[in-house]
Amino acid sequence: MRLLHGTLLVLACLTISIESVDRNNFKSCAQSGFCKRQRDHNPGEPTYKADFATLKIDNGHLSCQVENVKNSVLFQLDLFLLKDNRLRFRFNELNPLKKRYEVEGVIVDTLEEEKFVVVRKDSELVELKNGLNNKVALYANPLKAEFYIGDYLVASFNSKNLLKFEHLRTKPAPPEPPQENAEAQAEQPVQNESQDSEEPDMWEETYKTHTDSKPNGPQSVGMDISFHDFEHVYGIPQHADKFALRSTAGADPYRLYNLDVFEYEINNGMALYGSIPYILAHNKKFTVGLLWLNAAETWIDVRSNKADKSIFSKVADFITKSNEIPQIDTHWFSESGLIDIYLMLGPKSTDVFRQYGELTGNTPLPPLFSIAYHQCRWNYNDEDDVKNVNAGFEEHQIPMDVIWLDIEHTNDKRYFTWDSIKFPTPDQMMEHLSSFGRKLVTIVDPHIKSDSNYHVYSEAKEKGYFVKDKNGNDLDGWCWPGSSAWPDFLNDEVKNWWSTKFLLENYKGTTLDTYTWNDMNEPSMFNGPEITFPKDAVHLNGFEHRDVHNLYGQNLVKATFLGHMARSNGQRRPFILTRSTFAGSQRYGAVWTGDNTAEWEHLQISIPMCLTFSVTGMSFCGSDVGGFFKNPDSELMIRWYQAAAYQPFFRSHAHIDTKRREPWLFGEEAINLIRDAIHSRYSLIYYWYTLFYFNEKTGKPPMLPIWVEFPEENEFYDVDDQHMVGSAIMVKPITTKGASSVDVKFPGNNEIWYDVKSLRTFQGGSSTTFTDITLATVPVFHRGGSIIPYKFRLRRSTTQMADDPFTLIVCLDKQGLASGHLYFDDGLTFNYNSSKEFVLREFNFSNNKLISKNLEMSSLFKTYAWLERVIIYGIKTEPKKVTLEESGSKSTQLQFSFDSKSNVLLIRKPGVNINTDWSILLD
Repeated sequence: MRLLHGTLLVLACLTISIESVDRNNFKSCAQSGFCKRQRDHNPGEPTYKADFATLKIDNGHLSCQVENVKNSVLFQLDLFLLKDNRLRFRFNELNPLKKRYEVEGVIVDTLEEEKFVVVRKDSELVELKNGLNNKVALYANPLKAEFYIGDYLVASFNSKNLLKFEHLRTKPAPPEPPQENAEAQAEQPVQNESQDSEEPDMWEETYKTHTDSKPNGPQSVGMDISFHDFEHVYGIPQHADKFALRSTAGADPYRLYNLDVFEYEINNGMALYGSIPYILAHNKKFTVGLLWLNAAETWIDVRSNKADKSIFSKVADFITKSNEIPQIDTHWFSESGLIDIYLMLGPKSTDVFRQYGELTGNTPLPPLFSIAYHQCRWNYNDEDDVKNVNAGFEEHQIPMDVIWLDIEHTNDKRYFTWDSIKFPTPDQMMEHLSSFGRKLVTIVDPHIKSDSNYHVYSEAKEKGYFVKDKNGNDLDGWCWPGSSAWPDFLNDEVKNWWSTKFLLENYKGTTLDTYTWNDMNEPSMFNGPEITFPKDAVHLNGFEHRDVHNLYGQNLVKATFLGHMARSNGQRRPFILTRSTFAGSQRYGAVWTGDNTAEWEHLQISIPMCLTFSVTGMSFCGSDVGGFFKNPDSELMIRWYQAAAYQPFFRSHAHIDTKRREPWLFGEEAINLIRDAIHSRYSLIYYWYTLFYFNEKTGKPPMLPIWVEFPEENEFYDVDDQHMVGSAIMVKPITTKGASSVDVKFPGNNEIWYDVKSLRTFQGGSSTTFTDITLATVPVFHRGGSIIPYKFRLRRSTTQMADDPFTLIVCLDKQGLASGHLYFDDGLTFNYNSSKEFVLREFNFSNNKLISKNLEMSSLFKTYAWLERVIIYGIKTEPKKVTLEESGSKSTQLQFSFDSKSNVLLIRKPGVNINTDWSILLD
């Protein structure tokens, strides 16, 4: 996370640049033995052949044996048809020398099967379909699988014969010295041609000063996966790259290997902190998703291509009329494990969000404060500093919900402790913050200082809970405390032990208003290969670190999540921020884009990075406002706040060597504009909260690419500098220095868009260049047909907002219609699930009547929040009267005003409780 300094100057010998990322610390594909072997794989003749004589079909499960015809090694293929239009393709050795690692703890679905309908079965082809008439065609020789939505081929596996599964084997003996006797030499056995040829780096590999012993030898797996009639694919975070994945021809593949990369470069496929091996393909007709469930180091090649329909033996009704169709070819290869693929067949993006969410879990509804504004720095110095920062927000009337403490708050980097000089009374500091309705987040990293007098270390040491090195000793490495050890979170017993450290009686000085930041959890080890663990380190049940590397951070966050649940007896929702992610991490916490830089390019890339996280399940995403490294000027700081206010996680954070950058330190103009940006977030906080509620229920993320809402408009397929917030708001942040104009594209040929500030209207299907740009300009637009809940009163934190009144902004479409939702609860507990204590309203406007309807009749939640005003955009004529009708009450005439220039109607003080049934009629 940070540069080496202070007590860790002993590590200055490490080749970590203090100016920018040193690419020499991280491997290229050419420096990775398995990546090189897989990428260079040219099978020549087809290698894998299915034996349909062994074929078994049992309801929704097909299985058969597959032979590598070049070495006679046998494999087991399992194909499962799952409920909700999903399939699973699993490929493993039939009789491996030892158990290969199979990812656990990620899939939460029960994987209920749906019965296959067998359309055709012979010695060369098996064709199956599900109840939606979607089909699978499995070919025997060469092995290939095709997947259809109706008659449209959307995906194929091994259509290019790039399947390469390195079976486990015994290490060959060193060659015998040559025989002097020619006759004896002729009697030497010929090398077994059924064995794969040996290549460099198969049994041992050296990178810089680190040697990987590879005790199990080569064991990588790879296969090509093609998406047919698609021109754009998305996903596989984390990379500082464009949203639509670029072709990797002539460059390294995208790499998935969780690494501590500070001040990272942008617009390339270098590995960063997270690895979510999930990709989506989208075209005008379909969206499909694919999860490559493997936790080892993984690389993915992406190539745009054209394919001839005639190469497919199944007749498919392709969307394009020409014989050539667009195609995206991907090539996946992982260092170990097995091939385990889940394919989501949509067919719509919202279906894919649901299907993937049911598979790996959705983001649980976060506590309300956590989607508000957070103030962080490495480091706030002491208790007085924290109080002064809190007072600064009060003095300048800037809302803020959370203050964060980085590693310097601890006793010499011993987590779960406090520096007794700088933070002598943390419980009193916490109570002071709580009195303002604010929370505290403290950092808890996984590296444990090797100190027998440190209770966390001594307990873990005694119980044997640390990750081991290849010799069976506790793995020792360097991180912030100096010599450190790391708990083995693959072990559930270790997770449970770790969770007890968060109990209030164990983590002294904290309260239920204290939350957690898990950083450096890739894991980061300063003196390790690529600044992480050696791959031959050993975890539970003897699995090597290479097998589970990308899961380490997620298992830590899960253990922390369990600790938060335990400390409140399951009553309060946890909030945890993690840097390292894998598929399923969304169940436990939020994520940020890591150690970025105070540069305009890093502001720009934050949007596609968060869009990528959003569509791959990790929907609670943000970036360090202002950039973690270097010092932003006031213009960059203002523009970053304005952009980040419309991203799910909203936190300012900075490196210890940067200048202080609290919002009031950039001059009077900047104070006002930053306050406005933060206030814009708070005014929409209940809209965001409603989006997160539906995110938990449906998997649809709050921050969206435009093509999700407008799936047929291909001009938006590679747009990632403007985005949707839910279905009702579109944002085009200004992310260039000294901008004097900004271009905005408006989707939807039959749509109306309303400028939030000027109230100007714009027609969908058009583009507009705005030339009257100032530092106050934030291009935000309401979508016609939407109803959006606002709370406009400026408060210090969300706690004070609970009973504030609502304003409904009704934006009419061309038919004079609009609809929207409002969800809220106590913002903190699980009562919304356990006892249905929440408000869920639906608003509809049609025929000049606005109706509020309760969508949860059994709701027990009581609120004092009321309706202060209704603002209707797009009214053509002024009504003669406006009447409020409440159930069981007399009708009431309401005051209103009408602006004929902007066609805006303002209705004042309906005064009804927001959680009652009512209607407002315009006559």
